[in-house]
Formats: sequence, C-alpha cells, structure tokens
Amino acid sequence: MDGMDHHPGIFPTFFLSGFECSTFDWKGGGRRNLVEETQHREHAMEDYRLLRELGIAVAREGIPWPLADRDGRFDFSCIEPMVEALRTHRITPVWDLCHYGYPDGLDPFSAEFSRSFARYCRAAAEHVSQRLPGPYFFTPINEITFFAFCGGEWGWVAPYCNSRKDRERLRIALCAAAIAGVKAIREVLPEARMMHVDPLVQVVAPRDRPDLADEAAHETHVDTFLAWDILCGLAHPELGGSPEVLDIVGANNYSFGQMEYRQEGPHQALEPGHPGIEPLCHLLQRIWERYRRPMVIGETSGMGQGRPEWLRDVMHEALAAVNQGMDLHGVCLFPAVDMPDWHTGQWLHNGICDLVEEEGGRLRRVPHAPYVDELRRWQKELNRVTVLDADPYSDPVDLGDVVEAARRLRPRPDADWH
Repeated sequence: MDGMDHHPGIFPTFFLSGFECSTFDWKGGGRRNLVEETQHREHAMEDYRLLRELGIAVAREGIPWPLADRDGRFDFSCIEPMVEALRTHRITPVWDLCHYGYPDGLDPFSAEFSRSFARYCRAAAEHVSQRLPGPYFFTPINEITFFAFCGGEWGWVAPYCNSRKDRERLRIALCAAAIAGVKAIREVLPEARMMHVDPLVQVVAPRDRPDLADEAAHETHVDTFLAWDILCGLAHPELGGSPEVLDIVGANNYSFGQMEYRQEGPHQALEPGHPGIEPLCHLLQRIWERYRRPMVIGETSGMGQGRPEWLRDVMHEALAAVNQGMDLHGVCLFPAVDMPDWHTGQWLHNGICDLVEEEGGRLRRVPHAPYVDELRRWQKELNRVTVLDADPYSDPVDLGDVVEAARRLRPRPDADWH
C-alpha cells in the first residue's frame, strides 16, 4: 500500500483506552467488583471527559453479567452512569460482556451456560442499541485463555478448578459461549464488530531444565492460539467458529507475558535482558500470519515511572510490525485509571491516571504527566488529533498516516525491554 493511499481505520481514533471491570468470585473472598473498587461508576462523567481531552474516542467498558442477569431477568441500570457519560462525551464503547465473572449458580461446564450467555448478550445488545448510537463493538468474553487458567487450573476464581484437564475443558466451554454470544448479538445488530482479546505469550524453559523445552514451546505456539483458533473455526469447527466470528484480534501485551515455564502454578516472568525475550514485533507477527484479521493491541501498560518508556517501546515494535504488513487498527492504553492488584489490593500505578485517596474515601484521578506527554508525542507522529472534535467520526483514522509514520521512522524489532 502506498503511504498516501486511503485506508480507513475501524475506530475513530488510533489510541483506545478502557476501565477495569472484573466481577469474578475470588478465592475465599466472594464476589469482587472492580468498578466499585476504582469508583468508576461515580466518576464516569469525569473519566470520559478525561478521555475526550486526551483525544481518545474509544474505550473498553464493561457490562457486569453477574449483576445485570438475575435468573434471566435483565436489569442494566448498573451501567446507566457510563452510558450517560459515553453519550455526553461522544466516546464509542467496546462492550466487555464477561470479564471473569458469571452469575451465581450457573455451571460453566453445562450446556445451559452457553444458552444463558446468548440470552444475556442479545438483551445487552438490544439495550445499548436503544441508548447509544452506533457503530457497535463487543468483546463477548475477555481473555478466554487467561480466564481458563485462573478458573480452571490455578483456582483463583470460580469455578475454582485445579487441573490442566479442567483448564482445557473450561477454555472450550468459554469459546462455545463466546461463539453463541456473537451470533446472538448479530441477530440484533448484524453489523456489530467483535474484538476478541487474549494475552501475547512467550514461554521458555528454565535454564536448568532444558527438558521442559517442548512444554514451553507448546504453550507459546499452540496454547496461546487455541481460543482464537476455535473462534476462527480452525479448531473444534463443530462449535461454529469462523473468521467473521473472530473478526478483530485483540492482542494484550504486558511484560509478564514473557515467562519461564513452571510445571505448577503461574509461570515466572522473565527479567529484563533474559535471552528468551522476543521482540513484541515478532509476537505480533505470529498472530498476523496465522489469522490475517484486523488487529489491535487490546491492552498494554507499563508500571509506575516506566509507563512512558513502555509506550515508546510498544509503539516502535507495533510500527515495525506494520512495516512487515500487519493490519494494525489501534493501541489500547489500559487502564485509563489505576487498578488494584487482585492479590494484594495495592494500586498498580499502570493507568493513564493514578488514584489518590482523599478524605471520605473518594479516589481522585491524577493524570501521570510523563505518560500523557508520550501519548501526545505519538498522536502527533501519527498525524492524529490530540483533543476530540465535537464529532470524533468527522476525522476518522486514516491508516495511511500510520503506515507513512512506520516507513518514516523505520523502527527495528528490539528485545531490550526496560
């Protein structure tokens, strides 16, 4: 494609963001609600005003299945503050319909799980289409592969299973439900787009256990892709997957996605400089070559003071992948506001805004200025707006600008992650 060719993007802005919205049953702790813990509902208008001022017109936003679905009776009032803020600030949501949580009493290994999820997806699509203008985007089930580990093998969240076999069963059940959900949504909104996100993963054998190289390679080159393969129809075609079901591939990129293999429990994140680390460009290319579907970096963020440098690295790697032919439609800086570590409750300092507790327990949003500055620099590099117009769709993303920037900057893949 010539740099000046018109190549419209899927989204109104190249940079996306989002809000942590998990509603899982946590081991020994009952139902968690991360929207409450970050006070996103109370601050919805402020949170979306922030995105507008940052020139971000797309946000991953959650509808909490366990709270909205009461035995097949649907009440979506819990998202009304977010709907009002989205409408006021003209932000397009990517609705996340299952973020690690499902209703009490529902067995994910039963056939009823998919039927119940499809009914809920249909009702959610009907509700948001009556409340907000299109276009419409959905992530039916967030991070199927990671969800299967959390609930199927590590026992962190419901259904609290602890074996590889249960993890594999849970992944297939989640894929079946996601496919049923896609089809239910499109009964209501035939043109709705789907963005299925899962982590980018690179796993290597421990240096003192080269005998585990085959297991590590299987996780890297087979396990990482199986959920996407099922959604695309490449595996378990009896479940009804197809390229149209997979639609947009969202690849989540965090430093801890590059790991040293462990036979039990979560793998160990690789230290910077480890020879097993692969450039992000190479990981993205694996996905692109497998599916040839539109791609988004579905979540990415650094931690603490490393956030601006992380964004710089991610953008160099992403543009290197664009130079190799990948059809990249956006980068999602996730989360927009900080979130707590699931295990410790401590703030991760990975958002565009940190959260500062004030008197009375109110959480004040404080933008991390160096991170914002780096975002501004990349918006200008890509010839993108830094503050949204009254109508974000009046100046849609022309990916020709992104391709032109990639050619001009000529970034090279680099495994030196900081």
